[in-house]
Amino acid sequence: MATKNVKNSRFLYLNHKIEEIYSQQGTIILPSPKAWRKYKWTHRYFKTVPKEGYFIWVKKQTSLPLLTCVTISLSHIQQRLNNLLVVEKGITARAEVICQALTNLLQARHIAQGKIVLKKDAQLIYHHFHQWGYHDYVQPDYEYYLGENAHLDYLYKVENPPQDLQFKTIIHSGKNSRADLRIIAKANHSHIKIHDEVILEGKQSSGIVRLRLVAEEKSKIEAYSQIAVKKKAAGAKGHLDCQGIIVDKDSSIRLIPELRNENKKALITHEASIGRIEGDELEYLMSRGLSQKKAIDLIVKGFLK
Repeated sequence: MATKNVKNSRFLYLNHKIEEIYSQQGTIILPSPKAWRKYKWTHRYFKTVPKEGYFIWVKKQTSLPLLTCVTISLSHIQQRLNNLLVVEKGITARAEVICQALTNLLQARHIAQGKIVLKKDAQLIYHHFHQWGYHDYVQPDYEYYLGENAHLDYLYKVENPPQDLQFKTIIHSGKNSRADLRIIAKANHSHIKIHDEVILEGKQSSGIVRLRLVAEEKSKIEAYSQIAVKKKAAGAKGHLDCQGIIVDKDSSIRLIPELRNENKKALITHEASIGRIEGDELEYLMSRGLSQKKAIDLIVKGFLK
């Protein structure tokens, strides 16, 4: 049982450097340039020398989640992060990650590139929350590598959207691995472009992708989602579930689900829909005393959950 003296592994990345680190025994947290110099095995993941970013290596089992906060506090700043997270064989880890701007008017750029590696039998619950300002530009680009029997449970949620969001995620799934990906985004006076791929490379691997997207206040959302089965992935299974709601007449959503199968013993499926808020549902809530705006907000919140 955890005691009051036990602390979560955590760190704060502010603007261009790590300002605060606390590492539990068995978890190593370093700036990416230092990890490159200290551990030569990281070179195959970083590929080039990182100039900034963070490195996390979960070597031993811990009962507490890793808490990560990447923050921008200065106007017109540009972060270019190169990150690496590795979870060792048989370890179950949990990460709560927040990326944010401290105010709405910074006009900042957050560009993050990284790799997340789950070794054999490893599990990772990864919750990723974004909170940005009105005029920010945000571009997260991550690749996940799932070893044999590994399990990834990934939630990405845009709570306050930037003006421009370019989101890309690619998951490589090994034998008997499982990937559960959820992407939740509400656009408000913004352009959101999503690109997600689950590549089932090993036998009996599986992947589920769920998108819940809302466009309101002159927003545009484009989402390309793919599940691909490779030739050696006999018995693989995958499913895409893409749903969107358009709230006002000046917004739009474009969904592009794609399935690719190279193995006749695999099965992948999809469902997609783009709709609107139904009038009878809105009228019912307004008849209960809610204003139109509050009724719409309540419907949107329920959809995004």
